[in-house]
Amino acid sequence: MTYEELQESLVVLGLRERSTIGEIKSRHRELVKRYHPDSGDGGDDEKIRDVNAAYQVLLNYIAEYRFSFAEDEFYEQNPEENLRRQFMDSSLWGGGHGQREKK
Repeated sequence: MTYEELQESLVVLGLRERSTIGEIKSRHRELVKRYHPDSGDGGDDEKIRDVNAAYQVLLNYIAEYRFSFAEDEFYEQNPEENLRRQFMDSSLWGGGHGQREKK
């Protein structure tokens, strides 16, 4: 697989550069329902082949992807946790001084 094939697959499926596995699968199902030859509209054989080929390229990429469990990657993937980490001790945001401990 080339980078161009990967990018073309994203375009065919109408996905963003950053997409979850769930988004990829959901989009594939949506397009299969729309273009499948057995659909009520008669379908589109060429389009369904393109959609399935693009989906396979993305599945292959995902299967070989090496996930990063580094701290900086964790906070990039979890922006809410990053904000909590940055401001959890700030008295302005309810942290730090003046906060009661629960017993």
